[in-house]
Amino acid sequence: TDFNTEEYAYLPENDFLSPGTNPLSTFSIDVDNASYTNVRRMINQGTQPPVDAVRTEEFVNYFDYNYPVPQRDEVFSVYTELGECPWNEEAQLLHIGLKGYTIPTEDLPPSNLVFLLDVSGSMDEPNKLPLLKKSFKILVDKLSSKDRVSIVTYAGDERLVLESTSCSNKELIKEAIDDLESGGSTNGEGGIEMAYEQALSHYLENGNNRVILATDGDFNIGKSSGGELTRLIEEKRDKGVYLTILGFGMGNYKDSKMESLADHGNGNYFYIDDIRESNRVLVTNLAGTLFTIAKDVKIQVEFNPELVAEYRLIGYENRLMNAEDFDNDKKDAGELGAGHTVTAIYEIIPGKAKKSNLKYQNASSAKSDELVTIALRFKKPKSSKSKRIEVAVKSEEKNWDSCSEDFQFSAAVAGFSLILRESKYINDFSYDDVIDICMKTIKVTDRDRVDFIQMVENAKLLSDV
Repeated sequence: TDFNTEEYAYLPENDFLSPGTNPLSTFSIDVDNASYTNVRRMINQGTQPPVDAVRTEEFVNYFDYNYPVPQRDEVFSVYTELGECPWNEEAQLLHIGLKGYTIPTEDLPPSNLVFLLDVSGSMDEPNKLPLLKKSFKILVDKLSSKDRVSIVTYAGDERLVLESTSCSNKELIKEAIDDLESGGSTNGEGGIEMAYEQALSHYLENGNNRVILATDGDFNIGKSSGGELTRLIEEKRDKGVYLTILGFGMGNYKDSKMESLADHGNGNYFYIDDIRESNRVLVTNLAGTLFTIAKDVKIQVEFNPELVAEYRLIGYENRLMNAEDFDNDKKDAGELGAGHTVTAIYEIIPGKAKKSNLKYQNASSAKSDELVTIALRFKKPKSSKSKRIEVAVKSEEKNWDSCSEDFQFSAAVAGFSLILRESKYINDFSYDDVIDICMKTIKVTDRDRVDFIQMVENAKLLSDV
């Protein structure tokens, strides 16, 4: 019998809050999408995903949206849209979208990459090491001659398989990948230490320095606890080496550990469930995966208590921050890659908020036509001081049919995730409702969105069993 020891962190759902007592909502952005592809893997294999495996923001942010393209000196654009909520007739949805500028290929900085590859015995499965090897050879083919690659492996011990090598010699790098074999226990700590040593010894001052860790996350030797590994990766992050994590496999997959490590390493976290997803992450979205254009990106939304009775942030449960953290440049937050889009959705109940009983909270200077004010903070990759952007959103009545297709589709994706999470706020919104919205908003040429409909249909079949 195969024992399933997959681990997912407990994820309580965000509740409605009153602007009368909680006028500010603060969170760190998230461009990871591992939750979406991992849950897709489960559903496509006929397994109902655990509630805690579903992170709504990673479902929504799996897809690209047609937000305004920023100029390079803008770093990113900010888009907002307000419209009806499809699962709650009393509510509106507020969409906040960011889009990072896309770096032209010829302007990409050189990369100093270290492939940190798990070759332990737990990786000896068709959807683990063999898929990993194919994935990294695809990445090597995409890199340019100005890039460099080192390869470190770990099992019972760590090993430097390939010294830093110019990508003008791609065949040598791919041969080293081809020769990898699995076996032994999993000393993640030793491998991480060696990988960062390689990255720092070949550090490019004006380049992209990054460790790409590929694993099923099953660390069982050395500093295997989340706290110790997190501190180790934070230390290296502060020296300018970022982290990308690619998750593979099933059965002993440690999702919670890998998400935490990527967050603290100024990196991204993806789950590779097939070769097409590998191509999507490592080729199609290469720049966004590897090149950070803004770090410590935080969003703080202030709600007008004269116009908003209640609100709740949909998703981002493990990205919430204290209000005072917004202006604190020492507080770490999420990173935005080149060309990446980030979407956040609030469910808002219009009306007047109940005022608190606190003596100094009753005076209101709220402008009558502004529903919310959205503030963003971010740092340039080499900067330690943040910049602030502010956007006000006015109240408006907008019916569902007049909302953009991206608004409708992303709402459907969020609704689907809430069904899987067994949300207490989803009311009678169903898989059929998700499918109906998507059928009206997608084009058959959009493969990712077409595949999403198939995923929803499979989930519906599972729920009927």
